[in-house]
Amino acid sequence: MLSKTYTAAVNGLETTTVTVEVNMTRGVQFHLTGLPDTAVKESYDRIRAAISNIGLKNPTMDITINLSPADIKKEGSGYDLPLAIGILSANGKVEAEKLDKFMMVGELSLDGKLQPVRGALPIAIRARKEKFKGLIVPRQNIREAAVVNQLDVYGMETLMDVIKFLNGDNSYQPTYIDTRKEFYEQQNHYELDFADVKGQESVKRALEVAAAGGHNLIMIGPPGSGKSMLAKRLPSILPPLSLAESLETTQIHSVAGKLDRDTSLISQRPFRAPHHTISQVALVGGGTNPQPGEISLAHNGVLFLDEMPELSRSVLEVLRQPLEDRKISISRAKYNVEYPCSFMLIASMNPCPCGYYGDPTHHCACTPGQIQRYMNKISGPLLDRIDIHCEIQAVPFAQLAQMKPGEPSATIRERVIRARKIQEERFHMYKGVHCNAMMTEKMLHDFAEPDAPSLEMLRMAMERLKLSARAYNRILKVARTIADLAGSEKVETVHIAEAIGYRNLDRGDWAERGI
Repeated sequence: MLSKTYTAAVNGLETTTVTVEVNMTRGVQFHLTGLPDTAVKESYDRIRAAISNIGLKNPTMDITINLSPADIKKEGSGYDLPLAIGILSANGKVEAEKLDKFMMVGELSLDGKLQPVRGALPIAIRARKEKFKGLIVPRQNIREAAVVNQLDVYGMETLMDVIKFLNGDNSYQPTYIDTRKEFYEQQNHYELDFADVKGQESVKRALEVAAAGGHNLIMIGPPGSGKSMLAKRLPSILPPLSLAESLETTQIHSVAGKLDRDTSLISQRPFRAPHHTISQVALVGGGTNPQPGEISLAHNGVLFLDEMPELSRSVLEVLRQPLEDRKISISRAKYNVEYPCSFMLIASMNPCPCGYYGDPTHHCACTPGQIQRYMNKISGPLLDRIDIHCEIQAVPFAQLAQMKPGEPSATIRERVIRARKIQEERFHMYKGVHCNAMMTEKMLHDFAEPDAPSLEMLRMAMERLKLSARAYNRILKVARTIADLAGSEKVETVHIAEAIGYRNLDRGDWAERGI
């Protein structure tokens, strides 16, 4: 007897509908075709134990299973449930009437319970696209799958629950979640706030400019000056996620298996802070079974690289292309996947190997050569993609004890949102351009052309401060953002002056001067 069930294969963020074809004839052999990996091949042992432990008899026949299309590699334990239902249907234990109306996915325990799987959200999106009536998932995956509307999503505890449902038991009901209500309720809940930061007004201003224009930023300062503390509060002043951005971000985390079980949609911008010992694969993605890397998990959010020069040179260099293209294509012998990675890069570093170059309270024993070698760990092409360079000093204790709480994140966020709305209106005709950091050279001429006094100031700054040629476009982009924060239609001299102050690492004499 032949039966068919339906599931989906996830490759990157792309999903393909997979038809599980089960055929039974006289005999005792088991055959599984369709490029299954080891986890899929082992599924038969789990299925046999699960069927036995829920009180049913395993069929003693020749079983041939094909996973169609057979030329796409099938990976993971999520095929257990459709394989088990297909076997039981071919053996007459499950009615075939509903099988073509539902897609299903889930891992089986030996006692018949369903275990959560990765990628439930993109599979649910695929099920709706293919016009399936519903999707059957483990109960732990119900909230992320139920995000998709116009699809009946059933969360099941055990294999027996699925059998009863497919055989006509009407006691099982689909789960519906008011995703928009939950999404908007959770958007403004932040544990960290800029009001906790005392002093550091110039650095907070730089972070506000970076948030308003989507600019990458690096902070240079001695240990204990507050670099990590400030970076962790950056998401609290970024514009809220839109529903489209949230859905895309949630899909990436679903594929990576990083979603909390009580999460439906990610409502706050991601903040990823990998350790400096991270490998290239962990950063950009890939591996034996392709998974999103940290840059993709930070999509629509912030990637924070603390102690940036301590990362290996090869790891840092792989960031160059994703920072430019805002997507990462991973090509290997066995697969080719693409992940989005539009993130803000926020980095921090010490000014020298000992960390105290230019610190008035500590003595630095590093030579100019040592400082230069330390700075050279960050290559020019990578530094070229960081718009804002911000120097930071530790706040003295006397000032720290006397200062009142700083400006709250909510107030800063309002200014950032106003600036972003100006940019959205400005770039509404340009596909894929949402903020000033994404401007091309032609857009700079159209929207950030400085007047004669500003151009003269920029020329003098580049000559006197030995600024590199690559700093020119970055200064104009940042100046355009500063003008947006000020509500100015034109880029004026004062905006250019502030933007020039954010290019410290481009100065030719940086390693020989005091901070």
